[in-house]
Amino acid sequence: MIKGVVLAGGEGKRLRPLTYYFQKCMIPIGHSQKPLLEYIIRLFKYNRISNILVLTGYKKEQITNYFNSGDRFGVQLNYVLDNPDLKGTGGAILNAYQCGAIEPDTDLLIYYGDIISTIDLNEMLEQHRKKCATATLALSRGLQVSVGVAEIKNGAVIGWTEKPKFEIDVGMGIVFLKTTAIHELERLNQHHNDLDIMTHLIPHLIKKGMLVNAYSTDAFWYDVGSVERYEKLDNSAIESRLEYLFQNKKNYE
Repeated sequence: MIKGVVLAGGEGKRLRPLTYYFQKCMIPIGHSQKPLLEYIIRLFKYNRISNILVLTGYKKEQITNYFNSGDRFGVQLNYVLDNPDLKGTGGAILNAYQCGAIEPDTDLLIYYGDIISTIDLNEMLEQHRKKCATATLALSRGLQVSVGVAEIKNGAVIGWTEKPKFEIDVGMGIVFLKTTAIHELERLNQHHNDLDIMTHLIPHLIKKGMLVNAYSTDAFWYDVGSVERYEKLDNSAIESRLEYLFQNKKNYE
């Protein structure tokens, strides 16, 4: 069984003042000004993931009022309200499990609610299962920084590169997890007040010798998690790259 899980409960502090008015996953994207979350849900649907759990909190009504049961998108949406006693992304997953919204023996697709992408989720899931991994991380090769980088020798700048791209593997905010990993979240929760999937769980799994698989992809992805990133978002590029998600919409709207 596969369940998509969207992390959509955060306050989006890096997107203020926009998030004083919007839930961050509801900010408008593209020329059609659809909510960011709609692109995520359509990506799930395109990849035949129709059982979706949305973990909500801040301004949850904006999400539930727009998407409701998910019928008009051809998916089944369920919602779990974050527990203030279980903080962080890891806490949100743990809360959903304790509420019974995540069944045992389920592959979970954890998708951060401020990421837009064309990733092939089916291919990623196939690799995750083939490797029998506890977790599989979606990774993109290369990181371009938004500032210039200096090369320094003896206190003097001897080289300068404006906005260089470093050939490193970067996490995309998309993770497959076996539900066995949730038991590790329960253990970690005893030691962390703000439990984070990437900061705490993934390093913990690696340390314990559990297989954390790498799924490397050159698919388009964009983190819309800050005002600067949102302002730089090219709506024309979004429309051209993601129009395929809307081509068959008449079949399920």
